[in-house]
Amino acid sequence: MRLSVRLLAASALALTLAAAPAVAQDAATIREAAQLRDRALQDNVAYALVSELTTRFGPRLAGSDSEQASARWGAEQFRAMGFDNVSIETFPLALWNRGEARVEILSPFPQPLEVVSLGGSHATPPEGIEGEAAIFETYQQMLDQPEGSLTGKIAVVLQDTVQAQDGRGYGATSPIRGAGPFEAAKRGAVGYVLRSLGTHDHRFAHTGATRVGEGTVPAFAMSPPDADQLRRLIALTDAPVRMRLFSTAGFTGQTVSQNVIGEVRGRSARDGGAPDEVIVIGGHLDSWDLGTGAIDDGAGVAITAAALKLIEDMPRQPRRTIRVVWWGSEEVSQPAPAQGLAGARFYASSRAAEMANHVAISESDFGAGPIYSLGLPPGAADTDFRRAAQAVLTPLGVLFDGAPATGGGPDTGPTVAAGVPAFRLNQDGTDYFDTHHTADDVLDRIDPEAMDQNVAAWAAFLWLLANSDVDFREPRAAAAAR
Repeated sequence: MRLSVRLLAASALALTLAAAPAVAQDAATIREAAQLRDRALQDNVAYALVSELTTRFGPRLAGSDSEQASARWGAEQFRAMGFDNVSIETFPLALWNRGEARVEILSPFPQPLEVVSLGGSHATPPEGIEGEAAIFETYQQMLDQPEGSLTGKIAVVLQDTVQAQDGRGYGATSPIRGAGPFEAAKRGAVGYVLRSLGTHDHRFAHTGATRVGEGTVPAFAMSPPDADQLRRLIALTDAPVRMRLFSTAGFTGQTVSQNVIGEVRGRSARDGGAPDEVIVIGGHLDSWDLGTGAIDDGAGVAITAAALKLIEDMPRQPRRTIRVVWWGSEEVSQPAPAQGLAGARFYASSRAAEMANHVAISESDFGAGPIYSLGLPPGAADTDFRRAAQAVLTPLGVLFDGAPATGGGPDTGPTVAAGVPAFRLNQDGTDYFDTHHTADDVLDRIDPEAMDQNVAAWAAFLWLLANSDVDFREPRAAAAAR
């Protein structure tokens, strides 16, 4: 990666202009996109941003003082970058605190396990919870148990998460964490422990959100080595395994979180612009409280802001407006009916009347690995715009993904549900779940050159999209917006 991007960029401009169809974009726009791409590879603004963010504010749990302070800092950064219409919008939030968490095996071979509470989980009684463990190799095995069959027991799921470049292994196992405590409670369990949704063999546990509210039980994730230890333990004996759980986690009151917003306005209509057409990009500013949120999602907020800064520095404005949003409270679930994505939900609901003018949305929220493919909305594959974008991005090692993009990242979900199409700049997440939601999510897990490649892809693609008239929306929605 460190060498390949530089080598590919050396002949990038000539390759781009030779390959890109002029029908989709004029030659000047294509040339500018290539120049933005190459400039980004020498930039380093993104790494400087994530370095300062994680160093100044450390963990940024949703609703915490550090998340709120980082939002004020973010708005200052946006203003210093020259962005237009910078604002912080606040919304109410129930504040969750992790407290203490302990899980231990009482018999037949007493020993502690390395665990964390799941985000949104509630406390045990002060004396803890003791019970026989009902241990399942897979989540489906637990789901196959009838209601009432786990009464008084602690449900334990040992299922592994499979490593994959696109993160599909995590997608397959995330219900184990999100819905598992609720499903265990339905079957009578008094507690729940899962193998962390991680792809490493280090002895630290991964947190993450779970369903909040009535009908759940105190829930914990154990480190992968501890799950393997438990596998070995039950292979040694037929004796029942007894465990004790203890947690002080829970919601501690009301607070606020916030979205930080800035934009580069499109040029005026009299100059051929369409400033009311908005492309939305961003990442989430909050993080879990174990690490400093460098890969999740300090990298994403830095990448998207740095890409927009490069566009702000261009001699001419883009045709369309590009808006960057640093969403708040992506991580921690909320009590029903809100559940997750509080900042993203607030952004979409407070702009319901403006959704018709949102032409596309995407988020960088998959770490800082290099981008390897571009995903566009359905129907965009056989278009001149796609061919132009592919030509500009190919020198970065970014290929076109023929599978249509149906979402642009977690925080784009509420806006996509309102009818706004999404695109994806897909990052290599092969090692993302090694550190995701752990104490090891820190700055030195980021490769600065990979961040520069991300910024290059974002800036070049956004310049093409913002200076085109391509419309990914359904024809009826697009016509209504005009």
